[in-house]
Amino acid sequence: MSSEARLYTFSQETKDHLRKFRLGTSRASGPQAVIYMIDKKTHEIKQDEDKVVYKSLDEIADDLPDNSPRYILLSHPLTMPDGRLSVPYVLLYYLPSTCNAESRMMYAGAKELMRNASEVGRVIDIESAEDLEDISKKLSAE
Repeated sequence: MSSEARLYTFSQETKDHLRKFRLGTSRASGPQAVIYMIDKKTHEIKQDEDKVVYKSLDEIADDLPDNSPRYILLSHPLTMPDGRLSVPYVLLYYLPSTCNAESRMMYAGAKELMRNASEVGRVIDIESAEDLEDISKKLSAE
């Protein structure tokens, strides 16, 4: 077992929520997202306090902290150039340039664990809430 798996944990409730969210978003007609954070004391990865399922990228941008990293699970339906509907399921790794070194290290250390636990197809790094505006383009470029 890797050291990250021993240092960072998920409650059973969080594991169940990750699975339910992943399965429930595959046929969504609009974007859906949840924000996850790491509890600094317990090193548990859990859903942000609000426990909200976001329905727009603007809502997510409004709730992202200025100085603290977050993981954002995003299901974002897109119409591909050939007309097919695609619903990519990705992990947005939000790492603002203003966050401290301790937070950077903590979130970087748990990034792969979060990727594996959430079973996303891709990880996209973002540094600011404004980066969310370009997500559709990044997802289409797969």
